[in-house]
Amino acid sequence: MSVKYIPVQWNKNKWRYNAVMLAGVAAFLVLFIYVTPGVLNHDRAITPQIHNARAFGACAFIMLTVILCIGPMARLDRQFLPLLYNRRHFGVMTTFVALTHTGYVVNWYFAFSATPKFEAVLSANTSFGQLAGFPIEALGLFALLCLLVLATTSHDFWLKFLTPPVWKRLHYLIYAAYVAIVAHVTLGVLQDQQNHLLTFIVIASAACVGGTHLAAWRMDAAETRLQASDAWVTIGDVAQMREGYARIGLLPDGDRVAVFLMEGKLSAISNACAHQNGPLGEGKIIACLVTCPWHGFQYDVRSGRSLPLSQKWCPPTVCGCKTGRCRCTRMPTHRARMLILYRWPQRQNRRL
Repeated sequence: MSVKYIPVQWNKNKWRYNAVMLAGVAAFLVLFIYVTPGVLNHDRAITPQIHNARAFGACAFIMLTVILCIGPMARLDRQFLPLLYNRRHFGVMTTFVALTHTGYVVNWYFAFSATPKFEAVLSANTSFGQLAGFPIEALGLFALLCLLVLATTSHDFWLKFLTPPVWKRLHYLIYAAYVAIVAHVTLGVLQDQQNHLLTFIVIASAACVGGTHLAAWRMDAAETRLQASDAWVTIGDVAQMREGYARIGLLPDGDRVAVFLMEGKLSAISNACAHQNGPLGEGKIIACLVTCPWHGFQYDVRSGRSLPLSQKWCPPTVCGCKTGRCRCTRMPTHRARMLILYRWPQRQNRRL
């Protein structure tokens, strides 16, 4: 546990993000608890405790759906990037909402059980061999366990301690949690409804998650397709690049490169921040420095060095222009720490 960790302080954007998120959760719960009872049309009358449990459960499901859509939507449209930067706060809040839902269920249905409450949850229904009456409690507890693991390890300390590759693979558990929650809702509360409003919401939510991920994957595949002739990768048209911003591409070895346009010149560095693998290509150049949107580390796009000068360093990449197309390739290891500046071909006498 002696890993070196650099703490990051909160800023106004984090406070604003959390305030909007809390207001949204409160609005959803008020709407569900006080406005929708007559709309839901339950087959059997339910108690306020059960209705509250369903309110928090529905809120957690919607929140998890939004969380899973933020990533691909940010890749499809940069306007959604501010939602991505503090998404872990969203995940922790979702875990607390799910815990509240679990508390209502356990304390209502198993309050007077002769066995411990959570043991009773798992042993009260063991009909795993049938679809109708399937023990949805096990699915809910599995999803909750996944969310607890993700919330516990969401802090930057664990990202540093576990290393980004391990941390990233661990947080793929969110997909297992979402599948379990979809099954939990589908096999549970949807069987106790007269209308199909919640059925439509569940199907639409799952389709939204799947659709945005598919669209983002197709866009990434189209933008990072390698040229078959050599090791150079086409990043995109130079004419379509914005001054002070980057285009992100995938190198043949699997690493992502961020190609910046600055004062009519191209510079390419690794897209992964040396601090905690933040996406440098989503930052903007100010005075030849790009700022990582995660924690504010700055790098000179011409050399990959961080400021103030330290051991932090993002490997530069060889880039060039051919017929108006920006192309990149990995720099040889023995040249990796050289200062790399892009020089526009002499035959082109115009600025970008």
